[in-house]
Amino acid sequence: MPLIPEEPQIHEKAQGPRATPASGRTASTPRPVPGPRPAAPPRPGRPGPVRPAPPAQRAPRDTAAAKPAPAAVPAPASPAVPAPAAATPAAPQVQLVPATPDGALDAAEEAVDLLLDSGRAPGDVLVITTGDPHPWAAHELSFGDAAYWAQHDAGDDVFYTDAALADRAASRAVVVVALNGGPEAAAVTALAAAHSRAGALLIVCGDPQRINSVLGAGV
Repeated sequence: MPLIPEEPQIHEKAQGPRATPASGRTASTPRPVPGPRPAAPPRPGRPGPVRPAPPAQRAPRDTAAAKPAPAAVPAPASPAVPAPAAATPAAPQVQLVPATPDGALDAAEEAVDLLLDSGRAPGDVLVITTGDPHPWAAHELSFGDAAYWAQHDAGDDVFYTDAALADRAASRAVVVVALNGGPEAAAVTALAAAHSRAGALLIVCGDPQRINSVLGAGV
């Protein structure tokens, strides 16, 4: 069939549809083939790559080490305050029972009976003699010193002792002294020991003049 000049001749160059630009629009320029895109910068509120931590600040002591610290000024010494004096134990109450040397031991026995009748415990009473020992003490000493002083240490009964042994006796609430003879030195020893060992009450049975001469003052 002969070709018609008015119709354009179509050359078959490539198979497939061919894009025809729309009327009024120019054909867009072919874009390059997409490749890997650079990472977008992190946005506020969106986790991004971990940033290195800022360098730690130097501690104040490092700075202080650069400068010598000022020397400490010693505080002025305060005047020494004297310690309060220890409380002096109260002196025992002293009662005088007039009696002759022969009757001093009986007077001491009556004083002990009155103490026990008033409710005083037997272990609270110590009796010291200056002449002949009390019969109880003489009897107990016959069994030996160990048995005698064991009863003293038990502290559950009235204890009788001689002026020569009074320094070994312990303190008790009430001490009764019987000036039933003996030398003047025995009376001094007995009264001194009794006064230092009596916690509340000291009862002295004997001649008032002799007691006053030993104590150096009226009782």
